[in-house]
Amino acid sequence: MAATRTRTRNVQLGYTLSSEERLPHELVYLAQAAEDSGFTFALISDHFHPWTDKQGSAPFVWSVLGGIATQTKQLRVGTGVTCPTIRMHPAIVAQASATVACLMPDRFFLGVGSGESLNEHITGQLWPPPDMRQDMLEEAVEVLRLLHEGGERSHHGRFFEVHDARIYNLPEKPLPIYMAAAGEQAAKLAGRVADGMICTDPSPDTPTAFKAAGGKGKPLYGQVAVCWAKTEADAVRMAHEVWPNAGLHGRFKNEVPRPSHIEEAARAVRPDDVAKEVVCGPDPERHLEAIAEFVKAGFDHVCSTPPPKCGKVLHTNGLSLDYRSSLNVRSPARWPDSPSPPPSSISARTRRSRRAAHSACWSAPSPARCRR
Repeated sequence: MAATRTRTRNVQLGYTLSSEERLPHELVYLAQAAEDSGFTFALISDHFHPWTDKQGSAPFVWSVLGGIATQTKQLRVGTGVTCPTIRMHPAIVAQASATVACLMPDRFFLGVGSGESLNEHITGQLWPPPDMRQDMLEEAVEVLRLLHEGGERSHHGRFFEVHDARIYNLPEKPLPIYMAAAGEQAAKLAGRVADGMICTDPSPDTPTAFKAAGGKGKPLYGQVAVCWAKTEADAVRMAHEVWPNAGLHGRFKNEVPRPSHIEEAARAVRPDDVAKEVVCGPDPERHLEAIAEFVKAGFDHVCSTPPPKCGKVLHTNGLSLDYRSSLNVRSPARWPDSPSPPPSSISARTRRSRRAAHSACWSAPSPARCRR
């Protein structure tokens, strides 16, 4: 079997920090746990509202990233993804992302996307049609790059105005901007204007369109939804309870403004529907097969996206003792075409003190931690 694997590829595995279902301090802890366990990168979602009220959380991602920056040393982190068009003007996103990049030198990347009404309608602006959202995103990236160049800048565009703006705190190296893409047209835009692409579909058509439009040689990030539990039935039940939106199809999810609307639409979603979209259960081979689908499609970074509340197992048993060690990411036998990530410089003593400190915090009553 080893003789058939002659091509060398560097496939990195990451972990998704789900803002929709985690309190701020939990997200910081899970970033630490991911780093301690050898994941090389993480994506953190940027929402004003969760998809459903059951998920129950949506902290301001830029504050959380400040906490992650102070509590991690090696983990690369990116937003997955931020919409820099309506809820937040691209000039503000440019300042926020530059600040985090200064706190995490060579460890932060900005993931951007065209957004959802769920998060963006809150400021009262008209929610534009899909084609216009893509045009707005393209111009927003132009503004981001302009301000990241430094110096006093102005921009007079179709959608955005910037007058005499200067970002004073910039990272030494240019901040990478990756773009979320669903479908070939979005992938072509990402190929033209972004430094990489983020995608939740393992179909090879999207990476092909991305590469043809100028993305050849740029990183490709895939996200696979998983739910880890002691039994497959438990995992399916949890995923259906907290993430029924996983079973919804079509673009309408991007058009509705309230979590309650998603919940109403999801009433027709059955557990089996969710199980088709989320890898459920404790069998590591099934999770590896899902990751392999992205690798076959050409993705060089694959991030597990674990609904719902599955990170509890990461806390109670330690991330390295459950999800990640079962995948055996470091093992050359498991991933012979990919070099192992560098060994963690974090000592076992530091890991133990981290877990002890967070154990006390995690077990505190909810009102003492954060009111939901």
